[in-house]
Amino acid sequence: MSAPLGIGIRSGSYGSLDKQVQNGSARKASKMLKEKEKERLFLWICKFAGRKKVGMLFLCLISAAVFIWVLYVGKGEDSQEGNTVPSISDNASMSTSDSTSEISTTKAMGLTTKLSSPPPGYFLGYYLPPGHPCNSFTLPPPPADKKRTGPRPCPVCYLPVEEAIGLMPKFPSPSPVLRNLTYVYEENLSRDGEFGGSEFGGYPTLKQRNDSFDIRESMSVHCGFLRGIKPGHKTGFDIDEADLSEMEQCNGVVVASAIFGNFDEINEPKNVSDYSRKTVCFLMFVDEETEKYLGSSGRLGSSKKIGLWRIIVARNLPYADARRTGKIPKLLLHRMVPNARYSIWLDGKLELVVDPYQILERFLWRKNATFAISKHYRRFDVLVEAEANKAAGKYENASIDFQIEFYKKEGLTPYTEAKLPLISDVPEGCVIVREHVPISNLFTCLWFNEVDRFTSRDQISFSTVRDKILSRVDFHFHMFLDCERRNFVVQKYHRDLLLRLAPPDTFGHSSPPLPYPPPLPVLETSPEKGANSPIRRGPGRRGRERRAGQRRHRKVVAGSREMEPS
Repeated sequence: MSAPLGIGIRSGSYGSLDKQVQNGSARKASKMLKEKEKERLFLWICKFAGRKKVGMLFLCLISAAVFIWVLYVGKGEDSQEGNTVPSISDNASMSTSDSTSEISTTKAMGLTTKLSSPPPGYFLGYYLPPGHPCNSFTLPPPPADKKRTGPRPCPVCYLPVEEAIGLMPKFPSPSPVLRNLTYVYEENLSRDGEFGGSEFGGYPTLKQRNDSFDIRESMSVHCGFLRGIKPGHKTGFDIDEADLSEMEQCNGVVVASAIFGNFDEINEPKNVSDYSRKTVCFLMFVDEETEKYLGSSGRLGSSKKIGLWRIIVARNLPYADARRTGKIPKLLLHRMVPNARYSIWLDGKLELVVDPYQILERFLWRKNATFAISKHYRRFDVLVEAEANKAAGKYENASIDFQIEFYKKEGLTPYTEAKLPLISDVPEGCVIVREHVPISNLFTCLWFNEVDRFTSRDQISFSTVRDKILSRVDFHFHMFLDCERRNFVVQKYHRDLLLRLAPPDTFGHSSPPLPYPPPLPVLETSPEKGANSPIRRGPGRRGRERRAGQRRHRKVVAGSREMEPS
C-alpha cells in the first residue's frame, strides 16, 4: 500500500526513515537534560538576584555588554558609509543588468526608493508611498459635450512644486549598453554611396545607417553639425558666441522652443515657480526674419529676453523649409546645451502652463523613464498617418510614398495589439520630455537622421527608430496620453490666424497686414522628380467656400482648458 502524499522515504543523502527515528530519540533525551540544567541555573540566579549588591552587579554587567555591542555595530555602519560612490562623467553609463541586481527598498522622504547593493551612482526610480492619492488616481470619463467632440485636456496628478523639486535625481539614469557617444565630424563631406542627406547632417550610407542601430558600448554617429567641432560655430545653424556661452551654463533643466519664418507668436510660460525662474533655462530659437519682426514690434531689446525666454538667433540656416529647420533644436538640443540634464521641448504654438519640475516628476522620474512623448490623439498607425499627411498636403506625396515603401521593406507593418505595451506608433511630437543620457541622445540623433534623409514629417519615422532601438536594448521609453499633454500646454493659433481674429492694435498696429508676413509653406520635391518639378493640386476651397462641417487641415485650440492645474 502506497504511503500518503508528502510522506515517504527521503533521498539517500538524508539516510533511511528508521535511522532518522533512532537519531531523533537520542536527540530528544539529550535536549531534556539540557533543559533541566537551565532550570537549575535560573533558580540559582533568582536566589541571589534578590540581594541588593548582587542585583546591581548583574545590571552593570548587562549595561556594559549592551554598550560594547552598540559601539561594534556603529563602527561597522561607519565603515560601510565610507565606501563612497565614484563620480561619473556625462558620457558614462552602466548596463541595465547591473542596475537591477539585488534590488532592495528603503524609505526616504515618504517614498519607496529602489536601490542596488552596493548603491550605484545612478537613479533607479522610486515609488510613491502607499495610500498616496496619485497611486489610485484614475481618469474620469470625458464630459458628454456633443458640441465639442475633438481632443481636450484631462486631469493629471502632479505633486506640489516643492515636492517635485525635492525629488530631482542626484544621479543620472543608467543608459543600457551604451556608455560613450560621440558624433561624426567631416570637414570634407563624403558622398560615396549617397542615399539622401544634406550638407548639415552629412550623407551617411545605408551601411552606416544600419550600423548606427547596433547598440554598442562606444559609438560614433551622424548627428547634424557635421562641418564643425563645436555645434553652432561655423556648422550651419550658427549661433553668436555670447549665446553659445550662455547655453553652456545650463547644467540642470532646459525648456526650449523655436519660431522660424515668423510663423508664431511667443507665448509666455505661466504658473512657473520662483525656483524654476532662477534655475531653468528658457531658450527660444528664432531666425533672422523673426528677430527682425520682434525688434520692430518693440518686444525684443538689448537684453535678448522676452519674459522668461532668452532669444537665441540662428543664422546660416541649412534648410529652406522652416519646418525641417525646426527639427534641429527639437531633436539635437543635447548638442547645443551639452551640460543640461533634462529638457522639455515645446513647439512654437504652445504655451506652457505647468511648472517644469512637476512635468519632469510626473512623466520621467515617477515612471523611471529617460524619454517621454505623447501619443497622437486619433491615429496610432504609421500607414494611416502617412495617408493623412498626403491628404492634408503636408508634404509631397511621392516622397511620403518612397519613405513608407522603404520602411515596409525593412518590416514595417500596421499597428496591432501585439505591440502592447507600446500604445501607439504615431506620436503627437509637439512636446518631448527627456533626460540627456547617451541612449536618449542616440535616439534623437537617429530620429533626426531619418528626418534629414527622408521627409521632414517626423511622425512617420518615429516608430521605426524607436522599434529598432527597443529590439536591442531596454530603452526606458514612456508614451503618455494626448489629453495629459494638453493639461500642461495650451495650443494656440498660428500668428497669421491670430491677426485675422484680433481687434486693432493688439499686435502693435492698427491694420491686419504685417510688414513681414509669414511665407507660404515650402513643399519639397521627391528625388525622382527633381527640384523644378511643379506640384499640381486640384481646385480647392478657401474661406467661406469650404463645405459646411468640413474640418480644417490644421487643428487649433482657442486656449480654454478643461482643468487648470493646481
